[in-house]
Amino acid sequence: MLHTQTTIGSTVDPGPGTGAGDQNPYGLAIAPVTAGKISAGDLVVCNFNDAANVQGNGTTIVVLHPTPGATPAHVAQSASLKGCDALTMDGNDAIYTADFVANDAPIFAPTGTLASANANAAWSGPFGAIFSPTADPFGSASIFESNATSGTVSRMDLRSGAVVGVETIATGFKPNTGVPGSILGPSGLTYDANSDQLYVVDGGMNRLVAFTQASMIPANGIVVSANGFSGPSAANARIVSANPAINAPISAALLVNGDVVVGNTGDNNLLEFTPSGTLVATKNVDSGNPGAIFGIVATGTSAPDQKIYFNDDNTNTVVLISQ
Repeated sequence: MLHTQTTIGSTVDPGPGTGAGDQNPYGLAIAPVTAGKISAGDLVVCNFNDAANVQGNGTTIVVLHPTPGATPAHVAQSASLKGCDALTMDGNDAIYTADFVANDAPIFAPTGTLASANANAAWSGPFGAIFSPTADPFGSASIFESNATSGTVSRMDLRSGAVVGVETIATGFKPNTGVPGSILGPSGLTYDANSDQLYVVDGGMNRLVAFTQASMIPANGIVVSANGFSGPSAANARIVSANPAINAPISAALLVNGDVVVGNTGDNNLLEFTPSGTLVATKNVDSGNPGAIFGIVATGTSAPDQKIYFNDDNTNTVVLISQ
């Protein structure tokens, strides 16, 4: 695990207008290209709370350059972003969001314009989102989305950047209908394009789960239970780890070596697991109140240039962990 922590900057929305002062950063993504208000490598963040710190009332997306001392710039504000808890980006910087309170998954252009309301019956307390560039029989790329109040994972099929279908590919995760700020459920979606493997943080069961050949799983392919999996694609699912160190997790990210780092809200620890489930490193990143870690992303092409960024909700900042 990397060891040096550096604060990048505040995630509090600077405005103008409605949404100014929004705080409590949840969703975090790294921009792949330069477009609209966003430059390649920028850190894109959505805020879960409003300026009064009311849980789930945040409605904004901000962006920070990935350098210490960066200041946030306003990207978007919309009622459709209410309670945004996750976001991801495609190769053109389109922003796909998961919004727990608004109960939707709208898409925003990198200019901050609402590109699509993206209403669908599959959404039920959206709580995770990750982009997959893998083509499959359903689309040329996809967005995986998880839902806390139904305990499901859905795949949003894309062609030429447009949504052409949505399938709920997994059911049976322990649902959570808690109030905003005390939610655990399937979240922390992380995708490994090299193996077409989707990792799901199972917050209700304190474990990390993986779906292999995730792009090929049909609707209702996997049924999750406390002890295993059933359904026509049950062989594609496995429990990576149920290590006791996993403590109220919400977020995760894929490292350059193929390991997965999981963020605990219970004790503010980052845990690094190999794909086979071995816990190889633990790091506490905030000694303050629990519930600090939301949103994790990683960059790098080799161990020496590996970087991990995470949202620290105790300080309303993005923090870098590096060598």
